[in-house]
Amino acid sequence: MGKYDTISKRLIQTYPQDFLCFTLERDDVEFLAVLETEQPTVDAHRADSFIRARIGEENVLLHYEFQTTDSSTPMPRRMAGYIGRAIEQYDLPIHSTVIYLRPDAGQNDPGHFIQSRFGCQIVIQYKVIRLTEVEGQRVLEAGHSGLIPFASLMKPPERMGSEAWMRTCVDRATDLPLDESARGDFLTALSVLGGLVHDRKMIADLISKEGLMDLIRESSFAQYLLEQEIEENKEQWIKQGERERAIEDILDVLAIRFGLSETHPLSARIAAIDDLQRLKQLHRSAIQVSNIEAFQDMLEA
Repeated sequence: MGKYDTISKRLIQTYPQDFLCFTLERDDVEFLAVLETEQPTVDAHRADSFIRARIGEENVLLHYEFQTTDSSTPMPRRMAGYIGRAIEQYDLPIHSTVIYLRPDAGQNDPGHFIQSRFGCQIVIQYKVIRLTEVEGQRVLEAGHSGLIPFASLMKPPERMGSEAWMRTCVDRATDLPLDESARGDFLTALSVLGGLVHDRKMIADLISKEGLMDLIRESSFAQYLLEQEIEENKEQWIKQGERERAIEDILDVLAIRFGLSETHPLSARIAAIDDLQRLKQLHRSAIQVSNIEAFQDMLEA
């Protein structure tokens, strides 16, 4: 889980009522509970956030997905999966929303999954919110505290520059009635999210000028994000090490069995493969094939 996902989920789970009112565009909604997001399938799927709420006399399920960039799997297909499993698991009316953080993300998300086959049609709709299209000043004025860290990603007032808008968001955050610990966590979220759109050095300079850097440094949330980033980097290093060993193993087998040299074009092709599972399959093939041509056929398959 990346830091932007972590921040978004923490904010929505800390300020669920604010997100309910914002995404549903109504105030007559009552937060009831944050629900477990892991969905029971053969391969576990974890949605970002599920919230149970009440509108009038009806209990409903609110589902949220935060996207920093476009999804590698088409978002309509992902959402259809999440929504279908949630209907089965919770048996509640469901309202799903995808919130795109970066300005260039989600531009082609249609907000629906449609399949027409064999005389039947499946239609699953969900709401798409691109923060860059949201009027940021209106959000600040609405008083929904949980959305303030996201406001810097929204559309600023006309003719207001990046630094002025970021300062406006920081000032609004520091005005909130929070204790020092909570304020530090809040400013951490605001500054990290703001870096998706605004210059990070400008944000750091602004935070320093406002005398808020120590609050962020001492924030337990900032420490958690740092530890998470270190762990994620460790995992990447481990995976990279496994990949390099897998490539070496394949090349060793091919060199011993077929005399493949390090300068052979096939060696370069193998070294360019990133997929660890693919490399493991090729290692087995290198052991089993009868000649180098057969291995090359496996590589090109």
